[in-house]
Amino acid sequence: MSWVVVVPVKGNPGAKTRLEALPERAALADAFALDTVAALVAASTVERVVVVTADAALGVRLAALGAVIVPETRAAGDPLNAAIVQGADAARRLAPTAHLAIVTGDLPALRSDDVDHALRLAARHECSMMPDAEGTGTTMLLARVGVSLTPRFGLGSRAAHEAAGHVPLEVAATASIRRDVDTPADLEVARTLGLGPHTAALLAADALPAGQPR
Repeated sequence: MSWVVVVPVKGNPGAKTRLEALPERAALADAFALDTVAALVAASTVERVVVVTADAALGVRLAALGAVIVPETRAAGDPLNAAIVQGADAARRLAPTAHLAIVTGDLPALRSDDVDHALRLAARHECSMMPDAEGTGTTMLLARVGVSLTPRFGLGSRAAHEAAGHVPLEVAATASIRRDVDTPADLEVARTLGLGPHTAALLAADALPAGQPR
C-alpha cells in the first residue's frame, strides 16, 4: 500500500490572512507548509508528495525537502480546488498505482505517525476524508487508486465531501492530522501538540508566544 499526496500551497502574499495580527504572518504560512510537507515525506506509507504552488521561492524550499513541485496554473473560479485538481492530475501520472490523498498545507504540528495511521484507515474505503478539529472542515481528502475524486474545499467542506461519498475517518480530534491553523488561537493549540521545526524556529526567533499579537 502506498499513497501519493497532493498539497496545495497558496504562498505569499495571500496566505493565512486571518493571522494578520501576528508578526511574520507570511513567513508563518511558509513554515506551516514546510512542516506539513516534511512530515508527509517522512511517512512510511507515502510514496511521493506533490506540491502545487505559484510561489517559486517557496517551491525551491519545499523541493529541498523531497517534494515534487507543480507550478500552479491560475484558473478562473475557485483557485484552491482548481489547484488541487491540477496537482491530482500530475500525481496520477507520476504514481499511477498509488492511492491519492489531498492534504492541506497548514498543519504545522503534523506527525508522520499520524499520517501513516490515517492512510491505513483510508485504505479500507474507496473514498474517505479527515475532518478538521472543529468538525466542519477537511484536512485530508482521499481516494483509492482508480477512484475519481472531486475536491470541495472551502466553507462547509466536510458536509460537501460527505455528500459526495467520502467516509469520515475516525481519528481523535486531538490528532495532529486534524489540527489545521487559521487563527492565532489555532496556532496556540497546535503548539501544545508540538510544532514542526520550521514553525517552532520562526516563533523562537521572533520571541513571541504563539497566539499573542503585538
